Amino acid sequence: MSSVSVRLPAQRGELRDRHEDGHRLHHLLWRLGPGVRVCSSAVLGGGIGPRAWILNAQVPGGYPRLDPDRHLAEIAAAEGLTGPGAGLMTAADVAAYTTGHDGGVTATVTAGLGVRGWAAAPDDGRAPSFRPGTVNIVVTLPVALSDAALVNAVATVTEAKVQALLDAGLDCSGTPTDAVCVAAPEPGPDGGEPFAGPRSTWGARIARAVHTAVLAGARPAA
Repeated sequence: MSSVSVRLPAQRGELRDRHEDGHRLHHLLWRLGPGVRVCSSAVLGGGIGPRAWILNAQVPGGYPRLDPDRHLAEIAAAEGLTGPGAGLMTAADVAAYTTGHDGGVTATVTAGLGVRGWAAAPDDGRAPSFRPGTVNIVVTLPVALSDAALVNAVATVTEAKVQALLDAGLDCSGTPTDAVCVAAPEPGPDGGEPFAGPRSTWGARIARAVHTAVLAGARPAA
């Protein structure tokens, strides 16, 4: 039995703009509709579960709010979005997003690399702070993934991101606040594709799409 396949928004997301406190800002919006679930590290709607939409919102540098989840919910409400969703935040120019496509997989990236470094950094004793620069990655694919494969897909996205940053000549593995969303159809009785590692069929496609998009977004920072 083949995995469930539905038509997902294989585009780069809908670019929208808004005005907040004298700033003209942009956000990307995916209207996923029913029958889609997302595995995400998003500040709003993170985890694994059904999601009707994904929002990647730009905020000003020096972001002053301490409630990013509520802020994202406000933006979603202003767009008329209902149901559960996932919300990402970045100080990067969302209008400068980049995309990669491979075999039905679409990766959309906003790259803010002003604050970057290595994941395994020495403990300097300072409390972590919220800095919304971030590399945000949203991946959509047309086939269902099992729970394990969804988690594996996030790992594959991260591996491909780091590969692209190194290929761009950057001495880092990312920023302290990078976030990922992987959207796929809900699995049917077969449970979905069991693998999404970089040498599996769909994992390889995810990796190539993400590498293309991150490399294009990272090169201006190199």
